[in-house]
Amino acid sequence: MSAEELELLAFRVSPTAQVITHNRLMVKFNDAFAALFGYRREELLNQLILKLYPSMADYRVIGERCLAWLRESRSRSYADERFMQNRSGEVFWARAQGVTLTPRDPFDLMVWSFARLDAPLRSTDSLTAREREISTYIVNGLTCKEIARKLGISHRTVETHRARLMKKLDARNTAELVSRIIVIS
Repeated sequence: MSAEELELLAFRVSPTAQVITHNRLMVKFNDAFAALFGYRREELLNQLILKLYPSMADYRVIGERCLAWLRESRSRSYADERFMQNRSGEVFWARAQGVTLTPRDPFDLMVWSFARLDAPLRSTDSLTAREREISTYIVNGLTCKEIARKLGISHRTVETHRARLMKKLDARNTAELVSRIIVIS
């Protein structure tokens, strides 16, 4: 096997979910990336990475933040934690790390890796670790009772955390709460 064939094989079977994007189009990715998001190869190839975001607002805000960082810091890499969405519609926390291969036009060619996080590593917008954990279930449409069963706590405790989230994020209803949780990620 040639060195080039070995490199291609290593990329394809790497346990780290990786994708190569060209102007935010997914042009090449490995098996772990397809598995993480639950899509078949042909469903993702040459599609905007927007397909993997819970909302257009999230895609736009994260893209602007990434582009500003790459341009202003003159760094070739960017990393953050954010919500992503798989094929079945489940929203989950993920760590994303990207490196541009074209610093003058950062989005022209980038390599990204993604890792699913079972629990967030740092607080966002003054949310506690438990509020972030509960917010993940809320964006996936679980009721307070369902969340309580999953976490092994009382539904009243979940209701208290949900009420605090509503207040902190200035949300008047569940739809607003979900939208604001997604945007702050």
